[in-house]
Amino acid sequence: MEGVIDAVTRELLTVTPGFDWTVTEFVRVVDARLPPRVFYKHCPELAQPRVATPSGVPVHLQLLGADPVALAANARQALSLGARSIDLNFGCPAKLVNRHDGGASLLRQPERVYQAVKAVACALDGEIPVTAKIRLGFSNRRLAVACAQATEAGGAARLVVHGRTRDEGYRPPAHWEWIARIRHHVSLPVVANGDIWTLEDYWKARTLSGCQDVMLGRSALADPWLAPRIRHWQSTGERLADTTWPMRASVLEQYAHRQRQQLPDRVVVSLVKQWLAQMRQGNAEADRHFQRVKRITDLDTLLESLVVPARTAETA
Repeated sequence: MEGVIDAVTRELLTVTPGFDWTVTEFVRVVDARLPPRVFYKHCPELAQPRVATPSGVPVHLQLLGADPVALAANARQALSLGARSIDLNFGCPAKLVNRHDGGASLLRQPERVYQAVKAVACALDGEIPVTAKIRLGFSNRRLAVACAQATEAGGAARLVVHGRTRDEGYRPPAHWEWIARIRHHVSLPVVANGDIWTLEDYWKARTLSGCQDVMLGRSALADPWLAPRIRHWQSTGERLADTTWPMRASVLEQYAHRQRQQLPDRVVVSLVKQWLAQMRQGNAEADRHFQRVKRITDLDTLLESLVVPARTAETA
């Protein structure tokens, strides 16, 4: 989720109850302890006593790296700044990240996963929890269970498993049944992730994985009301109406106005289009709007093009 989940996005996605917690974009750790400004950039919520979104949803700080010593030092740095939880990213499939020995590249050697988690857990010494996210492996699933066991042996308190290997990227399907296999070999809580786009997907993922909880990534951007829809169904057994285009346009408008306070308009235009591109997943109406506005470069024109048709449709 690098480049698409910042503090403003987290705030907007958690306004309506649905999420139990959120995770930052990863803080890239190489071989040194990073200055506080880097942590505040990725997690402005550290400046608040609760380290949460304005609606009170906890924000967990994520680190990505391979050097156990550097990861430990940065975990302590994050703790000193007020972090309430440290998440370790062993799932990023990006080629650039993997070429620089980060993310899913460590899944080729479970021992390295173990050493990274252990170093961070020892550095935190139980003051705050350490969690981890993995995939089903790098090129194949042969080491999936071993990598999961490595996170538990290292001291992780919870494990998120994306149901694909690194080489599978985001190509469907996600193998939720393999998450079930992992869950049977570890005792820590396991969270299912991958291809949960709808309420039906949520139920299938839970059923096939056996997991109590799921994590939403790209799908939360595609449908900002997916988590609230799941929460409402859990609480009432009722199904909420589908997310309409005016609802999506309203989120984009709020996002643009918030980002405009701190970023140049040209950057905000790019960010709004980036989020709208995510909304195209499985939604023909959002795709039509994207195709219509994708060449617009002026922010005010872009917002007018998104919002005016939506409001007109509501009135009609």
